[in-house]
Amino acid sequence: MEKELYICEKQNNINYAKTMIRLILLTDYTESFSYNLLKGILAYSRQTEPWVICRMPHTYKQTHGMEGVLRWAKAWKADAVIGRFDNDDNVLLLKENGLIVMAQDYKNRFTEIPNITGNYLKAGRMGADFFIRKGFKHFAYYGYHDAVWSQERCEGFRQILAEHGMEQNLSIYDKQSVDEVWFDETPSLLAWLRSLPHPTALMACDDNQGNRITEICKIHNLRVPEQISILGVDNDKIICNISDPPLSSISQNIEKGGYEAAALIERIYKGEESDPQDVVIEPVTIVNRLSTDYYPTNDPYILTVLSYVHQNISRPIHVEDLVKLVPMSRRLLEIRFREATRQSIHQYIATLKMERFAQLLKTTTEPVGDVAAQVGIENLKNLSRQFKTTKGCTPQEYRKLYAQKQKDEEEG
Repeated sequence: MEKELYICEKQNNINYAKTMIRLILLTDYTESFSYNLLKGILAYSRQTEPWVICRMPHTYKQTHGMEGVLRWAKAWKADAVIGRFDNDDNVLLLKENGLIVMAQDYKNRFTEIPNITGNYLKAGRMGADFFIRKGFKHFAYYGYHDAVWSQERCEGFRQILAEHGMEQNLSIYDKQSVDEVWFDETPSLLAWLRSLPHPTALMACDDNQGNRITEICKIHNLRVPEQISILGVDNDKIICNISDPPLSSISQNIEKGGYEAAALIERIYKGEESDPQDVVIEPVTIVNRLSTDYYPTNDPYILTVLSYVHQNISRPIHVEDLVKLVPMSRRLLEIRFREATRQSIHQYIATLKMERFAQLLKTTTEPVGDVAAQVGIENLKNLSRQFKTTKGCTPQEYRKLYAQKQKDEEEG
């Protein structure tokens, strides 16, 4: 067999027992989705006999076709394949040759094999609800016209707006195909962005497209988030943090999806699953970064102060520091700040730190003290008491309650 580009991950001194599953993961490894999916698969496989996993790049299928993937799978003695397949790919070719086949949905879900898919409607609904609670009246959605995950996120976004009587305030741009992700359509996209009223809350179908919007806005002097607030999906930390300003995003429990996909493969392998169902990845929470830090005021001085507070929330912030930013006395600043936010400066900073802290508790497993340090909370002695005052429980209890809520929603 000719030499091909692939990477195989396996333990030393592998025991090729019958129960060891050999999996080909055929996907695009430039995306954090694939990385987190693999983490979940590995977490499951290591509970028993570690699996042997071949990470096959997506370009292999593009170059050699499904027949080439099958040849490789047979030579490598694969048991299962998880792939980012196109809908015209002959996935039954793999299944008919004894392989367990699962699709990471790309455009549309398959009917012949189980899919690793997502609750896309829920993600769209979360995005709309998030923006409505921030006080927005105008909304936009940017996505693909031929990808189920983009279409359903858009539909969920629209549903919530309709429930609040604001569907007529939604503008949609979905002229692009998912196959043309690098196609330059900047002129028409820019014209659309410039046509949006200010401020507009824009949800992008994923982080890549959210990042693209931030880039276009920056180049063409559209202010984010003051004129256009932007929310992505997937919480790809690299993409979100190279965006300027950093991109807010809906995080998804992708690693858990990988774990459940691996469990399903093992059940099929053992003959315990005759009619396998899709693995559905759930959206978890919204990670709020600067791209959605919209403030309900037109006061330029208060906007300056609020922007500084949000950008420096992990550091100690004193009123004296804020007074230096604007041409007004401390007393006048405090009066106008309260008029805009309905809180004192101290209350606003403390509330923001606690909200960011609670958000991180839901999305990380780091020790509570380390999470507190990330948002500039220094007084750990009173942290539990202060958190209980705002959330009704301790930080540890909050984590457990949130995890149980997620489990109940998935089982329900």
